[in-house]
Amino acid sequence: MGETTTTTTSATRPPEPDLSAITAEELRAYRDAENRWRASGTARAVLGEPDPGAAITWQHLALPGRDLPVRVYRPVAAGDGADDARTDLPLVVHVHGGGFVGTAAQCDWTNSHLAAHLPALVVSVEHRLLAPDSPLANAADDGWDVLRHVVRHAAQWGVDPARVAVFGESCGALISALTAIRARRAGPELRAQVLVNPVVDVTGTMFDHPSIAEFGHSPTRALPQLRFVQRLAVPPGADAAAVSPRYADDLSGLAPALVVVPTRDAVADHGRRYTEQLREAGTPVRLSEYPGAKHAFLTLPGVEPQAEAARAEILAFLRAALAT
Repeated sequence: MGETTTTTTSATRPPEPDLSAITAEELRAYRDAENRWRASGTARAVLGEPDPGAAITWQHLALPGRDLPVRVYRPVAAGDGADDARTDLPLVVHVHGGGFVGTAAQCDWTNSHLAAHLPALVVSVEHRLLAPDSPLANAADDGWDVLRHVVRHAAQWGVDPARVAVFGESCGALISALTAIRARRAGPELRAQVLVNPVVDVTGTMFDHPSIAEFGHSPTRALPQLRFVQRLAVPPGADAAAVSPRYADDLSGLAPALVVVPTRDAVADHGRRYTEQLREAGTPVRLSEYPGAKHAFLTLPGVEPQAEAARAEILAFLRAALAT
């Protein structure tokens, strides 16, 4: 397990490409440039400053068949660093959003705050991004394998394997929801799942919702991005339902869920319908809607005034769920 702390000091954000005509090479170049911007100091005016009460490092995990980066947030005590030696921290495994673009560094504002104020160890998965040669199943395996790895080596990470939650945003929420379903079958037993503006369906019914019709092109150009995500997520002949939590065979017995839905979001109805399904299955779930907020608002505290309230709600939910 290697460790680095490098960050980009400045970068220029690239223009959004035409996703209907982009080549694989152009996709790689675009997301590399976009992710450099998201990880840069320049982006913090939009993405927010990290909490000084958390130490942030990149580490690399040796997982089956690949090495995978994770961004680790650990609480630090003022002055003496005593929290560095703690062996009983709860664990939150986080998965960033973006689908074909995105980096754990874009979530520093929320994750560092959770680490400092729960307190907890937060491990954010730098999952394989969607590409012609990397379907959604790869990213789903990354989320699951990171959870299992950290829990299996709980003593090394300084965490309590009996106090674990998953947390994801957008496509990352889809991965977290799939992880919660897998954990119910194979362990570990999760205390909570937090799903923020979740996408929960990449099948042919992905677009069959009023919120898609209402917000597919405004306030952001969501529909072209969602169509692109769907094309990359499920190669021809693959089972789309296998990576769509909405179509899981059984949603009972899952960890209690907080589903956070910004109302001006094309996928708002994904979160609403999944909440209904969880409730009907008997899984404890709370739906929290943020009127007027847009997709990915939690990662945009510099421009989205409701981000702070959502972060506070997530903190309170996880604090109660992960209490000893």
